[in-house]
Amino acid sequence: MSDNISINIQRLSLKAKLFRGLADTTRLSILECLRGGEKTTSEIVKETSQNQSNISNHLSCLLDCGLVRNRREGKNVFYKLNNEQVARLLKESDSVLTEIISGLYNCVNYNNDSLVDIKKKKENTN
Repeated sequence: MSDNISINIQRLSLKAKLFRGLADTTRLSILECLRGGEKTTSEIVKETSQNQSNISNHLSCLLDCGLVRNRREGKNVFYKLNNEQVARLLKESDSVLTEIISGLYNCVNYNNDSLVDIKKKKENTN
């Protein structure tokens, strides 16, 4: 029984690590960018409107976590989602977000300036 609890705690710890890896706007923007297919670092920089250094650091994190993979072709490095499960996770998160969005707007535990800005804009248009 103790071994099952230990395995469950390890699994939950890994799951929390996965979600911490996804809990960054820049990393999520990179993953969303890659939903459209394989891209070079330069294309990711352009599509996310982030600087090269920042994108490179986050791509390194995403590689280490196994969420993306890369390949080199000449001077270019191409990145893509590691597998279809990562793509499905992003798609399912869109579905979950649609269902619980009002709760997220009202959540005081995890403040996010961009969510606050979105909420203010929404209130101003109503």
